Amino acid sequence: MGVGDNRSLNQVHSKDVNEDSGSEFHCELGSFEHRVFRQFRVLSATEEDELLSLNWVSMLLDAFITCQEDFIVMLLKNESNLLKAPLDRYVTEFFDMIIKALDICNAVRDGMEKIRVWHKRLEIVLGAFDSTSRNVMVEAQFRRAKKGLTDLAMIMLDDDKETASVFAYGNRSFVSPNKGKDDQQKAGHSRSVSWSVPNSWSASKQLQLIASGLSPPRGHEISATNGLANDVYTMGFVLMFVLWALVFVIPCQDRGLQVHFSVPRQFTWGAPLSLLHSRIMDESKKRERKNSVGLLKEIEQMEKSVHLVTGLVDSVNLFPLSEEQKEAVKMGVQEVAQVCNTFKNGLDPLERQLREVFHKIMSCRTEGLEILGRAQS
Repeated sequence: MGVGDNRSLNQVHSKDVNEDSGSEFHCELGSFEHRVFRQFRVLSATEEDELLSLNWVSMLLDAFITCQEDFIVMLLKNESNLLKAPLDRYVTEFFDMIIKALDICNAVRDGMEKIRVWHKRLEIVLGAFDSTSRNVMVEAQFRRAKKGLTDLAMIMLDDDKETASVFAYGNRSFVSPNKGKDDQQKAGHSRSVSWSVPNSWSASKQLQLIASGLSPPRGHEISATNGLANDVYTMGFVLMFVLWALVFVIPCQDRGLQVHFSVPRQFTWGAPLSLLHSRIMDESKKRERKNSVGLLKEIEQMEKSVHLVTGLVDSVNLFPLSEEQKEAVKMGVQEVAQVCNTFKNGLDPLERQLREVFHKIMSCRTEGLEILGRAQS
């Protein structure tokens, strides 16, 4: 299926999402469920060449932050009901889920550090050709570029071993190391906020535990909680879905992609999330055939540029180069430069945003437990 066909298919799905908006299922305009629907409707309609890009991931995190802020407001408005059965069980399970979510955030941060390592190697390759703009190309440049490309290829192929060697002694978590023990205990999960995940940890297993623990409330539970059980379940599913998408796009530790869950269609937000799920799964099938280390669009661009430049470097045997060869190398170097520039401008803002998400998730649990404490008094 070509890009044009994919866009046509997405337009059909987008039409379905808009029609769902009109019906609203059983969801009132302005309700928490409806606000979640609006956030993810925009993401589900993303153009094909933008899906799973750094910018798209940033939009995904923005949507999550907005949903969680609305969720906290909803909890504050309903403090008196949070300890009543069966809502108390849903709230408790949600706060337990947050503990697992913090580990995944740390693993994603480690994955971003891995991309930084690749970026540095790619800059070495780019630096080898720093005189191409002056039309100067000598054998020494190609030797340096070839070494840089070989180092990068070895790092990317030896994924598990490299993860351990790069991060084993210097992992950074999203909490400053000078945070006191009281702060860590208040967060409710000292291991996650003080250090990164151990080598035996599995992103896919952690995600599966979260997904398996989610189940929509039954009709009598919805009635008994005046719909609040739906809101807590909705936020839990959004959290799981966002984490799942992050593990898909960023090369996390043990990121096996066969995490089984289905998007419930009885909720208004089910339509855009189901569309996103389908589109991401379709992309994963295409990329898995190429043995991609991550579904981030910029990783795909990096892989293509590396393949192109490697072919050019390997094909050059005689110097000086012909004008045709020089032009081909210049074009390849321009592609590498574009990828390097994208990483240079995009990784830092995304990591800051992911850090904010980590703290938002941690604060949600802290605030939620405080709300429960006030309700008990």
